[in-house]
Amino acid sequence: MTMSRRAFVKTSAAASLSVIAASAKAAAYPTRPITLIVPYGAGGPTDTIGRIIAEGLREALNGTIVVENVAGASGTIGVTKFYRSPNDGYTLCLGNWPTFVLNGAIFKAPYDVTKDFEPIGRVVTDPQIIISRPDLPANNLKELIAWFKSNGDKATQATGGTGSTSHVAGILFQHKTDTQFAFVPYRQGVGAAMVDLIAGRVDTMFSVAANAIPHLKSGAVKAYAVTAKERLGIMPDIPTVDEAGLPGFYTANWHALFAPKGTPKPILEALNAALVTALANPDIRKRMEDVGQTLPPKEQQTPQALTQLLKDDIATWWPVVKEAGIKNE
Repeated sequence: MTMSRRAFVKTSAAASLSVIAASAKAAAYPTRPITLIVPYGAGGPTDTIGRIIAEGLREALNGTIVVENVAGASGTIGVTKFYRSPNDGYTLCLGNWPTFVLNGAIFKAPYDVTKDFEPIGRVVTDPQIIISRPDLPANNLKELIAWFKSNGDKATQATGGTGSTSHVAGILFQHKTDTQFAFVPYRQGVGAAMVDLIAGRVDTMFSVAANAIPHLKSGAVKAYAVTAKERLGIMPDIPTVDEAGLPGFYTANWHALFAPKGTPKPILEALNAALVTALANPDIRKRMEDVGQTLPPKEQQTPQALTQLLKDDIATWWPVVKEAGIKNE
């Protein structure tokens, strides 16, 4: 059926008004506090990064950003709450490699990480550091591997839960080094795991730099290697895995901002612009670098770059997770 001229004019006018209304709404955005869901417990590395970037966004948007910690099930509880939030730009999520890549291959969640969210932009990336309780007798990575082989029946490694960055890295480490140890998952994340590591209740952990650096500086934990090609600028005495005797064992975690699917495009554009502004803020940059984070170049701060990163990581890591038999138990 051919649309009449009058109907066409009415439809076009309605569409134009909708675009104008959305643009006007974005121009006034935000008019009330924005909630940033951090899908892990308070005190962990994602919480630290979330609170730093929240301050940058507050200044860039001239609005209020409230950080809400929603921990459990390796981040899936928080992401599920985020998935069910209104798509009006007032609920965001600080996702990362485990929650938006690994969990998609491990958990049966109500959402699809490949199509149910709007990427805003990448915030930071950081490698992991292999650490232990301070009194563990091994003094370098080769000695640590030997210690695992001699104590496989009682050695433990703390993780942030099934499918977390620390868990996946630990499984790959076992395969690469032919070692065994028991995993101890922490529902509240690696912040809680670090407390037990310092107290000596668990032996080792793969920790992202943001979580490990303060405790390494105080001497509360011991470091063996950084899982990257280059040493950390803030902790230059820690060798890379290549230097320490486990060449090519590279693992890194990234954090990024997401909005619910269907969030108006003008609001997404405003949020990305605010993120770019925040990441250019010298104070925010320094605070991120002080906890071992690498900030992406400006061309990698776009929604398109984040979309490609997700696609590439899913293609790389989903087969690894499935081959390793990592399941939600």
